[in-house]
Amino acid sequence: MLRYYALATVIVLAIAVVVTAQNYRSFMRFRLAASKESPVPQHLRISEGAGASQGNMIGDAPWALSALPDCFVQRTEATGSRAYVEARIPAGAQPVPDGTRLRYGPCTILVRESELLVERGADRLRVPPRATLYTAGDKLVLVRASGKTAVLRTYEITTDH
Repeated sequence: MLRYYALATVIVLAIAVVVTAQNYRSFMRFRLAASKESPVPQHLRISEGAGASQGNMIGDAPWALSALPDCFVQRTEATGSRAYVEARIPAGAQPVPDGTRLRYGPCTILVRESELLVERGADRLRVPPRATLYTAGDKLVLVRASGKTAVLRTYEITTDH
């Protein structure tokens, strides 16, 4: 009976090692791609045609700031109920008022009622409603609610203001 427990333990450990190795490889490929250029998710419309150079990012993107590593680097993420996420907003964080335009190097964030417009050169991304942007010292905090859940992302600013 003991050898069956030992065999089962070996199988479980082998599976855990294989899954961990695959996840680590995927994570490292993502980090390498993010360090070289902004990732372009498949569901973004890549603009082509009059007045637009090929390869521009245009579309709705709740994670828009994460797609611009030359301006922002995402450091944390929390997902859960609105109460859970709101409890994780850093102490002292100040909401950015509607109508505010923030510039960080080549990136501009326009805070509008419940949404953000993010521009970098010809790239135009929109963080759809219900989005709230906060400043917390030298970091930005983005909270986006959808239905009963919310996501909080904390960003380090990688450019001079």
